[in-house]
Amino acid sequence: MNFTKEKTFIIAELSANHNGDIEIAKETIKAAKRAGADAIKMQTYTADTMTIDSKKDYFRIEHGTAWDGEYYYNLYQRAFTPWEWHAELFDLAAQEGLICFSSPFDKTSVDLLEGLNCPIYKIASFEITDIPLIEYVASKNKPIIISTGIADIKDIELAIETCKKAGNNQITILKCTSAYPADPKDANLITIPDIKNRFNVEAGLSDHTMGIEGPIVAVALGAKVIEKHFILNESIGGPDAHFSLTENTFSEMVKAVRKAEHMIGNVDYEMTPGKKKSREFSRSLFVVEDVKKGDIITENNIRSIRPGYGLHPKHYKEILGKTFNTSIEKGEPLSIDVIN
Repeated sequence: MNFTKEKTFIIAELSANHNGDIEIAKETIKAAKRAGADAIKMQTYTADTMTIDSKKDYFRIEHGTAWDGEYYYNLYQRAFTPWEWHAELFDLAAQEGLICFSSPFDKTSVDLLEGLNCPIYKIASFEITDIPLIEYVASKNKPIIISTGIADIKDIELAIETCKKAGNNQITILKCTSAYPADPKDANLITIPDIKNRFNVEAGLSDHTMGIEGPIVAVALGAKVIEKHFILNESIGGPDAHFSLTENTFSEMVKAVRKAEHMIGNVDYEMTPGKKKSREFSRSLFVVEDVKKGDIITENNIRSIRPGYGLHPKHYKEILGKTFNTSIEKGEPLSIDVIN
């Protein structure tokens, strides 16, 4: 499945933006289709597959996020997508013409997704160090997308190496800033082409900044995948609501990305009919005073001006001091055959 072949692959991240209501999840999938997404992505975990129910300080979030003060277990219990929903949501996405896939967080979630013929797997930023998970996912020989929010170069190299050792070369690496929301000054999107060149993989952006500017810049820099959190309505609330795009804004982003793709186009130096026509507006050498046969060509009687019907300006210096072999009225384009 080469989902990056023809155009930027745009993913609407459902995440926890269903607030525990399957009907909201269904309507969100439909809205993502209307907004122009290519795919809807879920997260497949339970609180117990993510962490343990402990009130020790280790398990209390204190990282300057909107979730500070909450325990990991309680957050994931509140945010998870029930596993019994998955089949129904996968089916609905297919009916809507969306690719549906997920981020698994342990082997059991991978097994569940395999039973649903999940076509792509996403490794979340914080799981890039979970090499056994990456190895198991890669062994399924499906395209694998990996976010890099907490990763250094060695982490990325090891993740890629793990995929390749499992015989999986279908790897896309996403530039990501693991802050929710992320500050644009921390985006460093110039890393996207470096990822592509350094690791010889497809590159993209998992964007947590507010607004739509990040994906547009990313596409201009060569991103082939864009992922943004998507919510039906901000009033739904939930753990991820504060950095998610609504249908209208997501739709604006998609349109802007598609327009950017068209504007990027291909490397092109060809002289098209349109360019040839436009060259009429370029400069050329014209006679700017009435001259007679035998008059010397000077800076006063010829000039480089618009339009482009006369001799190329590159000949200007070489013809100064030569003579006209015929009389010419002011306003006539200069041609080589009137010069001695």
